[in-house]
Amino acid sequence: MKFDAKQLFWIRELEEKSVEQDKIVMITKPNTDLWQRTYYGFRNDNAPALIMETDEKFFSFTVKTEFETKHRFDQCGIVLYQDSDNWLKASVEYENDEYQRLGSVVTNNGYSDWATTDIAADIKSMYYRLSRRGSDFCIEYSYDGVDYKQMRICHLFEGSDKIRFGIYACSPEKSSFKATFTEMDITECRWLEHK
Repeated sequence: MKFDAKQLFWIRELEEKSVEQDKIVMITKPNTDLWQRTYYGFRNDNAPALIMETDEKFFSFTVKTEFETKHRFDQCGIVLYQDSDNWLKASVEYENDEYQRLGSVVTNNGYSDWATTDIAADIKSMYYRLSRRGSDFCIEYSYDGVDYKQMRICHLFEGSDKIRFGIYACSPEKSSFKATFTEMDITECRWLEHK
């Protein structure tokens, strides 16, 4: 499998965007997000995502994100979106002038979780790698695109057959920002089998 921007399709297409083979730009709309139920009680399922489908069981997808976030909860990153109740995402979520949250959300059967670590607010780019082994997934991040560190390993109950994965950007509050995605690649699975 090879990355081809022509295979990408929108879930909730943005009005302001640019899609090229080696660079994708999204300008977010206010009040857009992905979250289901847990703790907050609300359900948000209106974030735009640009994704592709595959039934390939073992692969890794990498992308570099650059973001001009300035408002609380602005975020962009990778997404695997099956339907409104079953998905995962990883991103840097802006919090304030001091820190932001590098984190991931896994949603199974309509309930989201959230795992984060605080990073400096002046970081404005991040690489992600999503690896698949059947219905299990590994999410990693990197500051330089070379040295990747594990964020989490997870399972999607609706992730055993065809999956839909790619990139997303959203602004849960009344804001908007520019997210740029480059260096997108699909390779053999970099998440080695545990022995």
